[in-house]
Amino acid sequence: MTDASTGKVVVNRVMSLDGFIAGPGHTMDWIFEHMTSATFPEVMAATGAMLIGRGTYEVGKRMSDENPGYDGGAQFVLTHRPPDELDPNVTFLTCDIEEAVATARRAAGDKNLEILGADVAAQCLQRGLVDEILVYVLPVLLGDGVRFAPPGLDRIDLEPFSNVQSGGVTMLRFHVRK
Repeated sequence: MTDASTGKVVVNRVMSLDGFIAGPGHTMDWIFEHMTSATFPEVMAATGAMLIGRGTYEVGKRMSDENPGYDGGAQFVLTHRPPDELDPNVTFLTCDIEEAVATARRAAGDKNLEILGADVAAQCLQRGLVDEILVYVLPVLLGDGVRFAPPGLDRIDLEPFSNVQSGGVTMLRFHVRK
C-alpha cells in the first residue's frame, strides 16, 4: 500500500535516565515536572498525526486535564477493544499495524506521524515502519516501570543525527537504519 505522506514516521519517547518511559503503575506525571509542550515546540509543529496504543491513550486521557496543550494533529488509537464511549476527537483503529500506520500517515499529510506507546512503537520497529526515534531524556531515575523497549524486540541499529538540551531535558534523535 502506498501513501501520499512525505512526512516521517517518528517514535517519540520521554525516558528517565534509567530507561523507563512510564513509572510503576504506568505513571507519567514525573514528565511534567521537567518539560511541557513548549520545551521543544518544533517537534509539535512538525507533527501532523499521532498513532497511539490504547494503554498510552488511557494514561494520556487521565493526564490531559492537568497538562493540556499538546496538539499533535489527528489522533488514532490502535486497539483490539475500542471503548464503549467513543471520543469524538479520536479515531479508533482495529486493523493491523501496517494499515494503521498508512491511515495515520495519510492524515498527517506532509508532516510527521508520531508513534506513542511501547507496544505500538515496538510493532512498528519490528516491521521496519519507523524512520526516526526521538527520545527526551529527563534527569530522573525511576527504578521501575515500563521499559523503553519491551522484551523480545530484535536488535535495531540507529544512526544519531541530533542532540539538543533545553534546561534539564536532552533530546536525542536517531535515524533507523534500514
